[in-house]
Order: sequence, then C-alpha cells, then structure tokens
Amino acid sequence: MPKYEHVFISRQDLSNTQAEGLIEHFSSILSDNGGTLVESEYWGVKTMAYKINKNRKGHYAFLRTDAPASAVQEMERLMRLHDDVMRVLTIKVDEHEEGPSIQMQKKDERDDRRRERRN
Repeated sequence: MPKYEHVFISRQDLSNTQAEGLIEHFSSILSDNGGTLVESEYWGVKTMAYKINKNRKGHYAFLRTDAPASAVQEMERLMRLHDDVMRVLTIKVDEHEEGPSIQMQKKDERDDRRRERRN
C-alpha cells in the first residue's frame, strides 16, 4: 500500500484538545476508507511566515499513513471542506522514517543528524 505524509494547519483559536481531536477525526475517515494511520504528531501552535485567512499562527499536525489513493483523496477533500483547517499538504514517500519527525526532535539531535550526513 502507498505511504503518505500529511501536514495540516488548523485555526489558532482552537484549543489544544480540539486540534488533537481533528487528528483523530481525520484518521477515522482514513481507516473507514481502508487506510491505516501509522503515526501522528501534534506540533503545537506555530507562527506562520504569512497570514492565512487573517491568522498569524496555527495548530500544526503531522500524520504518517499507509492508505490507498482513494482514501487519501477522500480525507483531503474533507480536510479542505472543514472550516477549522486552513492548509493541507500531502506527500507520497517511499518509506516512513523511524523515530520522531524533525520538528519533534531536540536541537542537539538535529545537529547530530547534520554532522552524520556530511560524513
């Protein structure tokens, strides 16, 4: 089954529990259509580079999924229709990386990874 990574930004005026509830909501839509959620991460409220719908900040969430293309298309369609979701990005990947995403790693760990790549 194809592997995907999704990042979506929800409105800043949501509470943390509501933003995390969106992750559960969209993962249930994915599983209803034959896909599976491998891992999810809530990155928290972050400042954006530019305003989106008059918002300067947003709740960021990251999903790793194994799903058929039809399930991903349905989930993306419902994300785009949802009032609380401002932006969606989906990328098809060959393999999921082990461990936490780069956003969840401590700065020291990121510096170690950079040194490993140079060698």
